[in-house]
Amino acid sequence: MTHSGPNILFIMSDDHASHAISAYGSRINTTPHIDRVAKEGMRFDNCFCTNSICTPSRASILTGTYNHINGVTTLSTHLDRNLLNYPKILQQKEYQTAVIGKWHLGHGENYDPSGFDYWNILPGQGLYHDPEMIEMGVKTKTSGYVTDLITDYSLQWLSKRDRNRPFCLMVHHKAPHRPWEPDEKHASMYESNNIPEPDTFNDNYANRANAALNARMRVDRDLNSEDLKKQIPENLSPAAEKSWKYQRYIKDYLRCIASIDDNVGRLLDYIDEEGIRDNTLVVYTSDQGFFLGDHGWYDKRFMYEESLRMPLLIRYPKEIIPGTDNQDIVLNVDFPATFLDCAEIEVPSSFQGNSFRSLMKGNTPSDWQQSMYYRYWMHGAHHNVPAHYGVRTLRYKLIYYYGDPLGQEGTVGSRTYPEWELFDLEQDPNEMVNVYSNPSYKLVVKSMQKELQRLQRELGDKPYNGETNLSS
Repeated sequence: MTHSGPNILFIMSDDHASHAISAYGSRINTTPHIDRVAKEGMRFDNCFCTNSICTPSRASILTGTYNHINGVTTLSTHLDRNLLNYPKILQQKEYQTAVIGKWHLGHGENYDPSGFDYWNILPGQGLYHDPEMIEMGVKTKTSGYVTDLITDYSLQWLSKRDRNRPFCLMVHHKAPHRPWEPDEKHASMYESNNIPEPDTFNDNYANRANAALNARMRVDRDLNSEDLKKQIPENLSPAAEKSWKYQRYIKDYLRCIASIDDNVGRLLDYIDEEGIRDNTLVVYTSDQGFFLGDHGWYDKRFMYEESLRMPLLIRYPKEIIPGTDNQDIVLNVDFPATFLDCAEIEVPSSFQGNSFRSLMKGNTPSDWQQSMYYRYWMHGAHHNVPAHYGVRTLRYKLIYYYGDPLGQEGTVGSRTYPEWELFDLEQDPNEMVNVYSNPSYKLVVKSMQKELQRLQRELGDKPYNGETNLSS
């Protein structure tokens, strides 16, 4: 008997911050097609990643496990194809499965996608223009713009599918990942516009841990010629040069998103024209957030809001009331359990995430998670962000920069001195003042540290215990 579960169309971009989506109230762009998913479905306002970097987040999204369990802690660690993932389970229930686009979890006999009837992926990060792709193990040279091509291949696969069986298609866009190369169609967008700078653009990193001060992802200092693509004008003041660089960066970033938005529209139109809208779960998300000049930065990695927060928009007419939103904490590690639950398939006990299907229906269980655990392992690499972990509730965020590479593959440099940060997100949503040492927050610190220990214990992660050996 053919399984009658919903089709799953999972669209994921790379580094698309929620504050660059108009459904989330963006000040800097409009995304009409992505907004369709929100208008016709649900917007999740507190979706977070458990490790804000591409490869680890993608591993959690597939396996439903945290990175200390699946072993994918950094960009240099790849996903063992023998591990259980949710597409494998869907395959067993007669689903047709495919992944097209950015994989970034390694390739070769130990790391090629598994659980998919069809796969066509970019090698590594892939190129924006005329990218090489690996189709079922065979490298092919393609001609065109990567966002269009990924959608073309996705539509081709959909058109050839068995219409008597449900499908799960993962459409993984490379864009808008650095170095932000737009296509010709959108190359002149925003040319005459001045994109607003964020409120924290001129952050001086006072009142916080040294981790923020020492990070190398500043718009004014760390963008390179490949990012900027034009010669810096002469005789600019430091402030004017910083603003000029921001405009170069953010406009190309938004142009790449405009192409994603157009192609999301193509996929939505196909689903609607095929007459399968009511029984298709459409998801739009990104593997993590991104700093869009916030705190004067680009990139991600930190547990700060702009990096931690993921966009999550879901349309599923069978169960979601159009135009609704949800404020509960949901995580990337929750995705697999949710998809299996929607398909009425038992969730394996090895999956650590929780199904949020009830949230989609407008019902929050009384025992729903009130906090989340985060861990960034890739100490020092690329942007000099120290290894750290932490806990976030709806109001508070506690971060511990333990600053030890712990021998993890892909880390760089030696240990850094441990630091703590606590933010009261109600009083300080921009995370500008660390109140960890403020006496009035003493009980909050104690409570948050206790919650951190509880989560580590329940999730099977080990607290860092090497700080006593570190000299100041």
